[in-house]
Amino acid sequence: MTIEILFEDARWAEAGLDRLAETACRETLAHLGFDPDAHEISLLACDDMRIAGLNASFRGKSAPTNVLSWPTEDLAAEVDGDAPVPPEPEIEGAPVELGDIAIAWETCLREAREQGKPFNDHVTHLMVHGCLHLLGYDHVRSRDAALMEGIEVEILAKLGLADPYD
Repeated sequence: MTIEILFEDARWAEAGLDRLAETACRETLAHLGFDPDAHEISLLACDDMRIAGLNASFRGKSAPTNVLSWPTEDLAAEVDGDAPVPPEPEIEGAPVELGDIAIAWETCLREAREQGKPFNDHVTHLMVHGCLHLLGYDHVRSRDAALMEGIEVEILAKLGLADPYD
């Protein structure tokens, strides 16, 4: 798996985001039956100010958020609760470019503290969550949300992490 990380906030490098992201995304892809080594993700490791600007530009919300995702293509299922369309390479044998994820330091740290969770566990969950968004999963419709959350719980359990929704 290739994860290209742009560290705009050095605290992410010190926290080992590269390892957390690799583990989370690799397990997500493998869990869904995809070869992790055949996929690429770009990751922006930033702060709240940067993600608030992105959130405003792309979602019309002027506040910071924990994680944002921009899939390369829309793989979402048409029917609420159905699995998304599997990603395919644009060129046979080339890695599948899944898209971009941005993650914000201050929000992640605050949420982990408020929820009484280890920071690394929370970040791992958010990386699984972001990776699932790149693969066409979403939580806007109720059955889609149940499907996505169920998959997150299964993946995190494989990594030895607690159910984040419990």
